[in-house]
Amino acid sequence: MDRTQTGIKGLDEALNGGIPKGNIVLIAGGAGTGKSTLAMQYLVNGAEKFKEKGLYITTEQKKEDLEKQAAQYGWNLPALQKAGRLAIFYLDTLVEKNHIPVLEEVIEKVSPQRIVIDSMTTLTDNLAITDFKDTTGFSMVQVMDNVVPTPLSEKLITKNVLYNLINMLKTKYQATVFLTSELYEDSKGLSADGVSEFICDGVVVLKALDIGDTLSRIIQVRKMRYTRLDGGVKNYDINQNGISIIQ
Repeated sequence: MDRTQTGIKGLDEALNGGIPKGNIVLIAGGAGTGKSTLAMQYLVNGAEKFKEKGLYITTEQKKEDLEKQAAQYGWNLPALQKAGRLAIFYLDTLVEKNHIPVLEEVIEKVSPQRIVIDSMTTLTDNLAITDFKDTTGFSMVQVMDNVVPTPLSEKLITKNVLYNLINMLKTKYQATVFLTSELYEDSKGLSADGVSEFICDGVVVLKALDIGDTLSRIIQVRKMRYTRLDGGVKNYDINQNGISIIQ
């Protein structure tokens, strides 16, 4: 089986050598757990270690902010962009309309082997309002609103939006994709929308736990289709080189 290595020691070992190529992987975690850092590290390692082109689609941070944040880990994003090994696209979800066609255009232009969408929480919230509002699916939901509670309607909208997006990524492109999602402390699911974890091929969860005066960070691969995996909980650290899993 062809695999996409993250280049992060400990994570590839937990995945029996890497992520099955073409998988869509959800990276879920609370604020400050390092979701964006892990996602960018995946692309930087791909560009520097494995000669694979990466595309970082951001809905929250502009390119200049990402470059500044990456520099603290020694990652020279401008150089990678200049060399054609990395592309960064900022999707302003409040301004852009028809998000999925916009994403398709960007992906086709870049032709990446690795894609990051950061974050799905922001994207799906706005996709439900823009891309989906005039479709047959949304009309169906409007009818259902007369007979079912609103939370069910919202979840149905989100599920259809995610299916459309993930189906587009899997059927049109051969990239291995990371999607980040907020994971609230009181959440019973593995994503902010409560749907992504079921649709995605894989789920990696990051958590920060306060133990006395110490902050402990743990990472767990909760799910990965098409491969054996070590699903045990592992400690990780965020240092000057990015994320490292403590063996």
